[in-house]
Amino acid sequence: MHTRTLGQGLEVSAIGFGAMGMSQSYGPNPGGRQDMITILREAVELGVTFFDTAESYGPYVNEELVGEALAPVRGQVVIATKFGWQIEDGKSVGLNSRPEQIRRVADASLGRLRTDVIDLFYQHRVDPEVPIEEVAGTVGELIAAGKVRYFGLSEAAAGTIRRAHAACR
Repeated sequence: MHTRTLGQGLEVSAIGFGAMGMSQSYGPNPGGRQDMITILREAVELGVTFFDTAESYGPYVNEELVGEALAPVRGQVVIATKFGWQIEDGKSVGLNSRPEQIRRVADASLGRLRTDVIDLFYQHRVDPEVPIEEVAGTVGELIAAGKVRYFGLSEAAAGTIRRAHAACR
């Protein structure tokens, strides 16, 4: 499997595994949970090292699935998950990237993913209510605390990425 380097040194397989559809969006899976775990583990056997999930997928159940499936091979894979939604009564009801929310999501995601560090933690959508420098600074604190290895942004404009990068590489 070919590899790619993301950002400042995060090496991943050229083909990543987006796990969202295992828990939502495409109707019920033909197999059960154990079939999904088998598929995730077989992807590792085929050379996939990059797995993407988010607390909002399900919500929560996709991170639990990915965490359970990859726990036996945790040292061989890179797990990316996302923050940035306000989830109430099992539904995303808007954006929330306030510092206290980011910290809460990180801690909860660590538990669901059965890991002590999130390899790539990125903002799912830019929250116009919270300055990106504040978001990046909060993730920078999580990096300093050893809970996160790398920070990223999803669906962000180039200027937003530059501002975030100035606050947290």
